[in-house]
Amino acid sequence: MANNLLWLQQWFFDQCDGDWEHMQQIKIGTLDNPGWTIRIDLLETSLENEIFNRIRIERTETDWLICRVEDHTFMGSGGVFNLDEIIDIFKNWAVSVK
Repeated sequence: MANNLLWLQQWFFDQCDGDWEHMQQIKIGTLDNPGWTIRIDLLETSLENEIFNRIRIERTETDWLICRVEDHTFMGSGGVFNLDEIIDIFKNWAVSVK
């Protein structure tokens, strides 16, 4: 998990240009089922116009995730132990389109 979180921190830092960070955000929150949600604003990044194919994985009632891009925002949600996997999906996509 640490590697993906470190990567996300670096990606965020790389976007910061004195303006971007004032308007765009990364938000990580919890769901009540329980689980995680993450939203990453893509406007004014190299990813803003890239195509992301929606991913939906349902292994069990507690091991699941959904990732998609809508309105220039990467949105991921998943079970309580799927946060790292969601960040990994974002990372793999971001690296593949550079």
